[in-house]
Amino acid sequence: MRNSSIIFGCFIILLAQSCQFFKKDVDKVPIARVNDSYLYESDIKELVSDANSKDDSTLRVQNFITKWATKQLLLDGALLNLGEDKQEEFNKLVDQYKTDLYTKAYLEALVKKNIDTTIAPQAMTDYYENNKEAFKLNEPLIKFRYVHVDEKMNNYNDIEKMFKRFDNEDKKTLDSLSIQFKSYSLNDSIWIKVSQAIEKIPAITAENKDQLLKKSNFIQLKDSLGVYLMQINDVLLRNDTAPLEYVKPTIRQIVINKRKLELIKQLEKDITKDAIKNKQFEIYN
Repeated sequence: MRNSSIIFGCFIILLAQSCQFFKKDVDKVPIARVNDSYLYESDIKELVSDANSKDDSTLRVQNFITKWATKQLLLDGALLNLGEDKQEEFNKLVDQYKTDLYTKAYLEALVKKNIDTTIAPQAMTDYYENNKEAFKLNEPLIKFRYVHVDEKMNNYNDIEKMFKRFDNEDKKTLDSLSIQFKSYSLNDSIWIKVSQAIEKIPAITAENKDQLLKKSNFIQLKDSLGVYLMQINDVLLRNDTAPLEYVKPTIRQIVINKRKLELIKQLEKDITKDAIKNKQFEIYN
């Protein structure tokens, strides 16, 4: 009699759980079906926006439903026609991908919380000095300044004179006059790729681009809109060693990536060690 009561009690619990399950499904409003799979209104709510017109929203929903149905039909066809061995192989791949996805996200969160991203200047210098061969240039670099101005400006001669001389007072004056320039870059203390300079200045062509590779060279090129004044301060050619200031961002990323790998290895060891200590992980002999 007692066993019958227990069985009846379990039946009532299962029935209640089943009712809850079906109640959830009843609460959902289906909008499409492919065999035993349903698409519900809740699945497409993000496609309908007040920012879109009614016609746009309707078209987006229709396209989504058609794509969903096509994928579901293909999946059902695959499950029907693929052998059990192949399905098992795919299921293992899915499980592995899920595991990799979760563990990667967890480790990345732990690394972000614990990693030290501070890199001392001396550490950067040391890495640079010890790995100079890894920092050969693939293309030339230059330090240069330029202005693009209308040659008919009343103060053009003064601008050209200041641009060439370029002392501290000239820098301030040119900067204050920059609103009159069509385009300009007066910061000639940083290295840039020659390709970037060519991109900035349409007047540079295949015929005259070699002028950019002459140190301390002043260049004057005209186009239909005006004249480009350019001053080349310094040049590094292809296969030269890149300067430290140019590769600092790269070195920083390399050092941080190395720290990440070391931290991940340490975190994996610590997690496993703690699991053994807390009886969460055991190996049976």
